[in-house]
Amino acid sequence: MTNPTRWATETGPEHSQWYIARFRQLAAEGADLDGEARLVDAVVAPRSRILDAGCGTGRVGAALARRGHLVVGVDADPALVEAARTDHPGPRWLVADLAELDLAGAGEAEPFDAAVLAGNVMAFVAPGTEPTVLARIAGHLRPDGVALVGFGLDRGYRLDHFDSDVAAAGLRLDQRFATWDLRPWREEADFAVSLLRRPPD
Repeated sequence: MTNPTRWATETGPEHSQWYIARFRQLAAEGADLDGEARLVDAVVAPRSRILDAGCGTGRVGAALARRGHLVVGVDADPALVEAARTDHPGPRWLVADLAELDLAGAGEAEPFDAAVLAGNVMAFVAPGTEPTVLARIAGHLRPDGVALVGFGLDRGYRLDHFDSDVAAAGLRLDQRFATWDLRPWREEADFAVSLLRRPPD
């Protein structure tokens, strides 16, 4: 990993264990953890091949796998990936930095129908790598494939910068919402969910 992610530099090792324990507790309490997966599932065809980029503990990818999709999850934090492997067998979970993503080298050469970046992933990548991350994601999508990206707008990554990075990555913005449950976008929103598309060849 050339540049450490903000997840690594802005939190300590104990944060990963706290995060794992938090989502295990929420799952045990029956909390609804599938909101992002429901939206992705509504956008793609059955049995789509989906990249869970910045998969964390695997909750989104696991929910998509339960819906019949073929999921590969990637995260830079080995502790989170190990938790995903333990808690959600089935999908393939890999340790990798999104800014250096090359899944062909891991035996995943087939392009993806969709990618999902939930849980503020774009706010946790290494500073300055946002354009590269989006380009790497775009490079793993099939033509006309989609990426759904959600992050809080109070986390240091401005939406106009994101939109510029999206265009530079060769993606286009199809739709934008204020939440994962499709509340309409408004300029004063504090969260953005963007549906991006790789144009057809």
